[in-house]
Amino acid sequence: MSWRLSRFKVGDVIVVRSQAEILQTLDSQGRLEGLQFMPEMLKYCGQRLRVSAVAHKTCDWTRKPGSMRRLNTAVHLETLRCDGSAHGGCEAECLLIWKDAWLRAEKEPESAVAARPGNSGFSAEQLLRCTRKESGANAASPCYACQATEIHGAGTPLSPADPWQYINDVRTGNRTLGHTSRVVFLGLMRWTAQHIPFGYKLFQRLNEAAHKRMTGRGTPCAHGAVPAGVPTPTESLDLKEGDYARIKSVGQIEKTIDAKWKNRGLTFDPEEMAPYCGQVVQVRRRVTRIIDEKTGEMLHMKQPCITFDGVFCTGDFASGRLNCPKAIPSYWREVWLEKANGPKSPDSGAG
Repeated sequence: MSWRLSRFKVGDVIVVRSQAEILQTLDSQGRLEGLQFMPEMLKYCGQRLRVSAVAHKTCDWTRKPGSMRRLNTAVHLETLRCDGSAHGGCEAECLLIWKDAWLRAEKEPESAVAARPGNSGFSAEQLLRCTRKESGANAASPCYACQATEIHGAGTPLSPADPWQYINDVRTGNRTLGHTSRVVFLGLMRWTAQHIPFGYKLFQRLNEAAHKRMTGRGTPCAHGAVPAGVPTPTESLDLKEGDYARIKSVGQIEKTIDAKWKNRGLTFDPEEMAPYCGQVVQVRRRVTRIIDEKTGEMLHMKQPCITFDGVFCTGDFASGRLNCPKAIPSYWREVWLEKANGPKSPDSGAG
């Protein structure tokens, strides 16, 4: 199947088309080529924005967790995230995906968009209704539809071994050739160390040496120490937006998670979260509710988790999701943190 990349590249300045133009492109479910246009995106109509990444691929958690989907003619704009205002106040802050048809180049003259056949005056009210779908197990709770819950229908399967995705990472400007080469090489090293039945210890040593040489730190990994059946520990720091916190070391966090890397249902992703350990970061928000991407139901957290400015999945280490541009925020239990004073350390970031 041909891969239709966006006509825009990273750094391009675009203008979001008007509400009327965009609504003409949508089907009866508020989608274009399977991708939902959400009411949260309407406020950007007419704005001049810059392309931050080409969304030629994205991760899909609706079926097989962490699998990848190939997307056509889509981009991310200036890391604009969904505010959840039309989806029950969801606090996941997913990165919005924009189809080329909803945008025009800054210097491009305004022109009519191709209206979808049979589309007779699709309205903003209809768009809002498209955010709901059939009720889940709990009929009293609404079931939501958004780009995250419906992403499976917006793309086609993408194998981690498909080399074209890494070529496109460079072609689109998402990643440099050097960055992509390093990420792919280290990914192959990790896969080899995990799956080659002979010379396991040798490959592990080579893998560790390669990571230290190329990233300045060891292989991102963690091993839960809490035995099965034993409740994982909890702690409350009462962190608020704007506060600073130091992320504990991997060794400290291992004492709070089980063999599946979970602490009271929340997963510590050793591949994408371990690289942040030891850093001082600023609290973005306390998260209490997010939409379950598999079911569309709103999940209310018994214990809030924390997100931080600039702390998200980079795709640098995630198995099967290398160089994914979705940039999902990382969610942290307060037991994995400790309060800190002062600004971020100069080297704060994804590493």
